[in-house]
Amino acid sequence: MRIIERLKPLLTGCLLFPTVMLAQTGTPAATDSLTLEQCVEFALENRAAVEQAKINESIGEREIKSNLSGWFPQIGARFNGTHNIKLQQQPFGDQIVTLGQKYTSNAALEATQTIFNSDLLLASKAARFTRQQLDQQLTDVKINTVVDVSKAFYDVLLTQEQLRILDVNLVRQEKQFNDAKSRYEVGLVDKTDYQRAAITLANIRSDRKRAEEGIKARVAYLKQLMGFPTEQDIKLAYDYSVMEQVVLIDTTQVIAFENRIELQQLQTQRELLLLNTAYNKWNFLPTVSAFGNYNFLYFNNEFSNLYNQSYPTSAVGLQVSMPIFQGTKRLQNIKIAQLQEDRLDVEIEDTRRALNTEYQTVLANYKSDYTEWRTLQSNLKMAQEVYDIIKLQYDEGVKAYVDLIVAESELRTTQLNYYNALYNLLSSKLDYQRALGNININP
Repeated sequence: MRIIERLKPLLTGCLLFPTVMLAQTGTPAATDSLTLEQCVEFALENRAAVEQAKINESIGEREIKSNLSGWFPQIGARFNGTHNIKLQQQPFGDQIVTLGQKYTSNAALEATQTIFNSDLLLASKAARFTRQQLDQQLTDVKINTVVDVSKAFYDVLLTQEQLRILDVNLVRQEKQFNDAKSRYEVGLVDKTDYQRAAITLANIRSDRKRAEEGIKARVAYLKQLMGFPTEQDIKLAYDYSVMEQVVLIDTTQVIAFENRIELQQLQTQRELLLLNTAYNKWNFLPTVSAFGNYNFLYFNNEFSNLYNQSYPTSAVGLQVSMPIFQGTKRLQNIKIAQLQEDRLDVEIEDTRRALNTEYQTVLANYKSDYTEWRTLQSNLKMAQEVYDIIKLQYDEGVKAYVDLIVAESELRTTQLNYYNALYNLLSSKLDYQRALGNININP
């Protein structure tokens, strides 16, 4: 079977992007084989960065509730006990009168209710945008997770195929080595064929060892991105039934900046800056609150009789406070807030240009990588045909052994280059989809 025909399902399968997530709960069993969709979904639930973003979202929600708690009545109690060692004395005419009692105490219950406060008003209006900002941060982490896990999945997959190709080459080269050795021993050829075969065999074994060790590192990286248990083996699986239709992507799509999470985050930040400007204007308004208290007062010259008699007092009222002049501080804060808005507007426009540059770059990369992949795909088929012909001619004694070695080396190099080109194409496809804002993060 031709090598390109054997690899066709894998080549189309690797280009599948996870647009549909499969259900995955808990850690898969050691015997389970995970598809790309399952790996991505597992990572969206278990990757450390995702978990941290979710915790940050929970922390932010608690902070919002803490900031808004000032709208509720604030109730407090206090107790005080005093031993007046030296009582106050006051002259009245020619008499000196001692004021107060030797022992005093009071217990008070106090309550305040904020009616208007600029800090609380800001917290109320900013709550929606703060939640939105936290959700966007989580979305950003999930987008990166989908892309990173997909690339790592492809990397493991293609490295495994490279290892398989080297195994095929190793078996073939071992046979050729044994054939060359036998021919040399019976005197049909000189020892150069045998030596060339030995050198090629050693090189293939070295390449295979490098690929075998490389898979371990790539699998470890995939586990890290997924949040997968390090002590558990992971097996990868592919579904070939629907892969033919997803080999290509539409390169005529135009970037929609509103789909990019980076701009969405900046727009949310701008809304918060607008509120900050309004807050500095609200500082010209007074702070209004209502209060009420009830005090139990105790006086006596004997400590043992201090709490025999209470003298309660109570009061309710309205408190209004407003700073009149602060040396233009409030005006300067308003100007600062407005300048911060202007600075963010510049950043937003610059980000739009940067995103457009990114889009053009990844589109060019995808097109060039696709061309290289198709070229190597064609070269792979021709290299296989050249090797088959030269192998047949060598067996019939028409071609020298060095021609066979060269053809085999070219075939192996083309195969390995092909997989590198395929990985580059898969990475470029993911980058292009991210540049369009088309990464699906919803299971």
